[in-house]
Amino acid sequence: MNVASQQSLLPEVQSFLDQSPLPSFVGGKPLPNANGNLVATIDPGSGDQLAEIHDLDASEIDQAVQVASDAFPAWAALSQDERGSILLKLADAVEQHKPIIAQIEALDAGKIEAQAAGDVQNFVDTLRYFVGLASKVEKRTKLDVPGHEAWTVKQPWGACAFIFPWNFPFLLIGWGISPALAAGNTVVIKPAEDTSLSALYLAQLAKEVGVPDGVINVVTGRGATAGAALTNNKQIKRMSFTGSPEVGQLVGEACGRNLVPVKLELGGKGAAVVFDDVDVAATAKALVGAITFHTGQVCCDATRWLIHENIYDEFVAECQRLMEEVKIGHPLDPSSQMGPVVNPKQRERVLGYQEKGIAGGAKCVCGGGAATVDGMDGNYVKPTLLAGTLDNIAARDEIFGPVAYLATFSNEEEAIAMANDTDYGLANSVWTPDEAKANRVAEAMVAGNSWINAHNVFAHGVPYGGVNKSGMGGGVLSIETLMDYYRSQSVVRPL
Repeated sequence: MNVASQQSLLPEVQSFLDQSPLPSFVGGKPLPNANGNLVATIDPGSGDQLAEIHDLDASEIDQAVQVASDAFPAWAALSQDERGSILLKLADAVEQHKPIIAQIEALDAGKIEAQAAGDVQNFVDTLRYFVGLASKVEKRTKLDVPGHEAWTVKQPWGACAFIFPWNFPFLLIGWGISPALAAGNTVVIKPAEDTSLSALYLAQLAKEVGVPDGVINVVTGRGATAGAALTNNKQIKRMSFTGSPEVGQLVGEACGRNLVPVKLELGGKGAAVVFDDVDVAATAKALVGAITFHTGQVCCDATRWLIHENIYDEFVAECQRLMEEVKIGHPLDPSSQMGPVVNPKQRERVLGYQEKGIAGGAKCVCGGGAATVDGMDGNYVKPTLLAGTLDNIAARDEIFGPVAYLATFSNEEEAIAMANDTDYGLANSVWTPDEAKANRVAEAMVAGNSWINAHNVFAHGVPYGGVNKSGMGGGVLSIETLMDYYRSQSVVRPL
């Protein structure tokens, strides 16, 4: 592949890719598909094929769920210390293999390699966090009921299914499966067809460190085939989907028919409210860094920048200067600051929204259009600032690229109204050194998350989720999520 001639691949990464076509991994062993259908996974930075994965059919997905269901009783029967010890070995192994996994992730998802390494460490930290949290959970709670001896007991559910998107493949696996495994459930992971490689590597690593067969299973394929089959499987006890609201609705409908509890982590159109008392240079740097991080393919990103009219011109000029300095390049190039979007379809989506926004009256302040990188046929776009009224399609729809939309406000009440003028409700931020004002605005914004003088803040112990079109069943990274993976059962003895 072209990138191999320009960037040095780790031998372990090359060896892993040479296993192509890469089968799914179920019950501790490879599971190739019987139909022979394959999906090519492409390096979005160069346009070259990395490997092929198997596109499983419904019968093979059902087989994986059965394997996870069969493995559940023994896994759940382990003591919390025994289960935690196994999971900590997996966390240690992932940390030891971080350079390998990070390079696989960078190649597959188009992430800057240093950012991919951060995602791998986040997986490690998340798994360790939930192992520690689960060790403190009281499984039995006595109830004070006159005339009865009564208590509740917390039990794991069984086989849990996870469908993950292509923007944060490895990090989101950690967010999803860590609480489920720590609570004693088994898991079936379906990664996005564009970015399945790190999940398959994880499954192999889990086998090597002694995770019991069937506890962690990875199935690959297209959403319309493998994803739909997993969603509709009636043996699944809990479902988690991260992705677009449109697909999330389909997942929710299927889970509703099967009466399966579901967590939906969906899209966003976050606002950053910037008051006129900020440090303009520092705030501009932070928001430009947010919108260019992983090429803007971040559901909770700040994509609507609401700027106080008193500082608008100064703020825009500083953002324009910073955006024009962003070094766009291949993810394995250490000088790159922003890589490509994940595939040609996503590039066309980003460029199409820019065109529709401008046609609808928005002004292109800077950027716009495709970007080129010498020697690479990748999916590169320029970081872009659009400006106009909030009824513009580029201000309403989730673009999922390095595009921010600018508008002005004159007072606090107007800013809050503008921030809440959206169908989404995932994450917003407010920027001001005035603590009282920051607190008021943060609490008044309708979203699962409000951040103050920062954006994209994920601390273990703080719930993260969305409302409205951004989903339901949130609580990721907190005790709330861990408790979702226990069912509560009451026991009563009349006295």
